[in-house]
Amino acid sequence: MQTIGNITGYVDLAQLLLYAFWVFFAGLIYYLVQENHREGYPMESGSSGRAVVKGFPIPEAKTFLLEGGKSVTVPDLTRKEPLVRAAATGSTSGSPIEPSGDAMTSGVGAGAYASREDVPERSHAGLPLLRPLRLASDYTVAVQDVDPRGLPVMGGDGKQGGTVKDIWIDSAEMMFRYLEVEISSGRTVLLPIPFALIRRNQVEVHALYARHFAAVPALRNPDQVTKLEEDKISAYYGGGTLYADVTRSEPLI
Repeated sequence: MQTIGNITGYVDLAQLLLYAFWVFFAGLIYYLVQENHREGYPMESGSSGRAVVKGFPIPEAKTFLLEGGKSVTVPDLTRKEPLVRAAATGSTSGSPIEPSGDAMTSGVGAGAYASREDVPERSHAGLPLLRPLRLASDYTVAVQDVDPRGLPVMGGDGKQGGTVKDIWIDSAEMMFRYLEVEISSGRTVLLPIPFALIRRNQVEVHALYARHFAAVPALRNPDQVTKLEEDKISAYYGGGTLYADVTRSEPLI
């Protein structure tokens, strides 16, 4: 008895469509895995430091045109990652690494950061998105909120690490991103808002102790911050949550 859709007595249209879907799905997986390797490769073995993990499959290099006439080619197999100051705790591949020297600036663990461009994030008008209020005079603190300018900044040890000098605003998101803190040496450093607890009489920072503010990564330009500087600054405070005190990296129990 004939059945509509049969091509032969053993293969019908539904079966062919199923096979076609399997082929399509396998191709889709291959494409997505390939594109996922476009950035982040090659990787160096964290334990041995000898083997280079290139991944499979690696796509053909593709050049992307960026705003401003610049371009970037990925994957870039000649790319060199910044050296991190850490040592493997074992000889086997995948062994944990521990910071060497000053853990706060080692670039690993809680203090790790990405190698972003060393240029400011800019608006469509070409202006830096992040600016201090002394330059972005169109913005101000809402009357119902605490204006932290002039308040002391207290570290996790209860000691004063500096004084809030200014606030940096993100003009794209319409929100404050950083507090500019003047330390005892007269130098100013940035404090990410998420690491600050703003009270009416002071600003509290649990991540760092007072002595650590002097080593917060500096800005090349006091009136603008680059994407790389942002990552380094946030990494320093993030590292402080684990490395500011040796007891913080020990088990709770």
